[in-house]
Amino acid sequence: MASTITLKRRISSISNTRQITKAMELVSASKLRKAQAYAARSRDYQDMAYNLLRRLSAMNEIDQTPLFRKRTVKNRLYIIITSNTGLAGAYNANALKLLTQGLQEDQSKKIKSHVITVGSKGAQFIRRLHDVELTAVYPPFGDEPTANDIRPILNTIVDKYADEEIDDVRVIYTVFKSNLVQVATNLQLLPAPLPADEEPDVPISNFEPDAETVVNEVTTRLIEAQVWQAVLESMASEHAMRMMATKNATDNANDLISDYTLELNTARQAAITQELAEITGGAEALNA
Repeated sequence: MASTITLKRRISSISNTRQITKAMELVSASKLRKAQAYAARSRDYQDMAYNLLRRLSAMNEIDQTPLFRKRTVKNRLYIIITSNTGLAGAYNANALKLLTQGLQEDQSKKIKSHVITVGSKGAQFIRRLHDVELTAVYPPFGDEPTANDIRPILNTIVDKYADEEIDDVRVIYTVFKSNLVQVATNLQLLPAPLPADEEPDVPISNFEPDAETVVNEVTTRLIEAQVWQAVLESMASEHAMRMMATKNATDNANDLISDYTLELNTARQAAITQELAEITGGAEALNA
């Protein structure tokens, strides 16, 4: 059994850690409320943008439009959204696992993989891999991202796809379902997919001034909406997972403190019992 001094030091150390994790839990909970509202406001717009992309991709008039031209995939670009720090549960691991699956499929099909990472955790992972090009690394966009934050990523996507440097673009992010459920998702951005088991809606056929001008102007904004929503969903998911991770850490600290307190009380009782036995034995020896 550990000494009372050692047990007191352990309890004090764990108490300090509990204060830190509790503070982190409260901060994450506060940020989560804002991020959740932020993501919910634009979710409907993101769904409409995705549906419009699918409808545009089903039109014959845009077959020659650079951003919708489908070709054999020889180079694929992934945009993966991770965090800069840990203590976020399985937030980074889930997204990186999904990326790894995609990279393995690309390798088996002789497809060259390119990756743009948001957050240092993703960059650290990619730098350890062979035959994967790390195109760019961006820091997390903070609690209130703006359109200017994601515009460099958007420009890279559009330019590389239009110049045929990339044949397929996907974004890997974490969809916020609830405080307890977050799902890592691999979303195809370009070319816009059309589910095989679903008939396209009646396509938009009347354009002003012409189809090419409208598609070129609108498509970039629609892709921007997809990336923007991916950032917001990931931000809310990160705060939710960090809140749960720090809550679990706080609960574990409470359990450890209870266990060590019980052990400390047991050690104290044993010491008192031993002292009483020594006093009683000494008194009996004097009386003998």
